[in-house]
Amino acid sequence: MDETRNGSDGADPRGTPHEQARGAVGVGEAGALVNGVASSAGRRWGKSTTSVEEGKFLEGPRKRSSEFLRVLRIAAEFIRGFRALHFVGPCVTVFGSARFKEDHPYYILAREVAARVSELGFTVLTGGGPGVMEAANRGARDVGGKSVGCNIRLPREQAPNPYLDRFVEFNYFFVRKVMLVKYSYAFIVMPGGFGTLDEMFEALTLVQTGKIRDFPIVLMGKEYWTPLVEFMRETMVAEGTIDRSDLDLMLVTDSPEEALDWITDVAQRNFGFIWKARPKKRWWLGERGANGAARS
Repeated sequence: MDETRNGSDGADPRGTPHEQARGAVGVGEAGALVNGVASSAGRRWGKSTTSVEEGKFLEGPRKRSSEFLRVLRIAAEFIRGFRALHFVGPCVTVFGSARFKEDHPYYILAREVAARVSELGFTVLTGGGPGVMEAANRGARDVGGKSVGCNIRLPREQAPNPYLDRFVEFNYFFVRKVMLVKYSYAFIVMPGGFGTLDEMFEALTLVQTGKIRDFPIVLMGKEYWTPLVEFMRETMVAEGTIDRSDLDLMLVTDSPEEALDWITDVAQRNFGFIWKARPKKRWWLGERGANGAARS
């Protein structure tokens, strides 16, 4: 009898740690090790989600044909977004919580700021949902400005608000993010939750790393944002994870006038912003009557 296997020499009868790991993977939820490489063995692995389609996207490697088809679907969503937003003109995007009601001070402030943005001639672009997004689109509508929403399909359906001249729906958050940055001259960030912080910090990262140049990022609501800015100053700057000059990438204010002055100055000085004729619609691209709703 092989004493190495029966444990009489003190060795672990389950085998070496490496053998134990192989066995654990082989019988566990993750699948098996095939030639030293982890395999799902037909089981779902990776990130879980309530959406079947997104679950397939996140569950790990799939057949090459499936991955190629997914790339085509993502590309098609980009193309639909580009076509839908081609004629909206220069935009300012307003972010913020979907949870504020119309009597909330931040809803009222977002509506006022968006109205002033529209009076400058910018299109107001939002996520197209309720709360602050609705307030901003409503503010644009109040003064006859252009109001556009880039909505996202969610497990809990987020219906477009009623103040949109045009809206586009996306399946993928990252496609929507590209659209909001591509067509915007500035971001106005109202108080909000994780989604708002995500958009804000992504924009700050793009400016900090030089991917976009001098992009105005305005944080409206000093009382709400001051604790976060203080954390950046007292902890992040102190620990050296950001530079003190990075704090100058954003403006924190309660004043719509101050916000609009900064946006206008940067748009004209750094982007060379001038008004020119909008692109002409081409009938042979199906662009006649392009105003209205578009779903991606």
